[in-house]
Amino acid sequence: MAATGHIARGLLVTLIAWQLVIWVLAPPHYMMPSPQAVGAVFASRTGLLLFHLGITGIEVLAGLVIGTACGIGVALLIVALPRLDNVVWPIVLVLQALPVFAIAPLLVLWFGFGMASKVVMATLIIFFPIASAFADGLRRTPQDLLDATALTEATGPQTLWLVRVPLALPSLLSGLRVAAALAPLGAVVGEWVGASGGLGFLLLQANARMQTDTMFAALALLAVLTLLLRYAVDELAAFVPWADETR
Repeated sequence: MAATGHIARGLLVTLIAWQLVIWVLAPPHYMMPSPQAVGAVFASRTGLLLFHLGITGIEVLAGLVIGTACGIGVALLIVALPRLDNVVWPIVLVLQALPVFAIAPLLVLWFGFGMASKVVMATLIIFFPIASAFADGLRRTPQDLLDATALTEATGPQTLWLVRVPLALPSLLSGLRVAAALAPLGAVVGEWVGASGGLGFLLLQANARMQTDTMFAALALLAVLTLLLRYAVDELAAFVPWADETR
């Protein structure tokens, strides 16, 4: 509930500041429309906006699920098999170092103009913060706890799943919070390169027609989508009570 209150206050402050800019500076409509003009777009083009939001939302959620699963899997792999660390982690770093705008055209070429290339783009952006944060959390298990576990009959996999993974969940949540903010970016970048739908596609079409109010409406929906994802991740902390300090 506290997070919801912060979001509501943030939106209210943003709207007030936006309206003050309109009143004081009186910019041309094509440069910055008023909140009322953007609200009129929501009222008159609701179906269109929801259609494109649905496409982007599916791409983002699919990328978030796949990217999270891959990130968790790689983190577990390199911690369970330390010898693979020097092989797998450099590959991960190279993938992260590649600019998303540079590889987006290649992904469209390889996976087509449909949803697949956007999901892959979102997956790549989400994967690294998940893998990095979770792997760091797994590596930071207190050594004295590992030493105590070694005195029991617990096997290596049991120690990993019953001791290291639970203690690393706060780090995983931190990675998820970063990924939730980045997930829409991957989908939108992919839609800019080539798509027939989605909020990124709508932004390009509106920009070409100088429909700034429609662009602001699409940006507002992207912001709401990102905030909802972040809120959902914060709610997951309820299942990890020892992660309260990361909130």
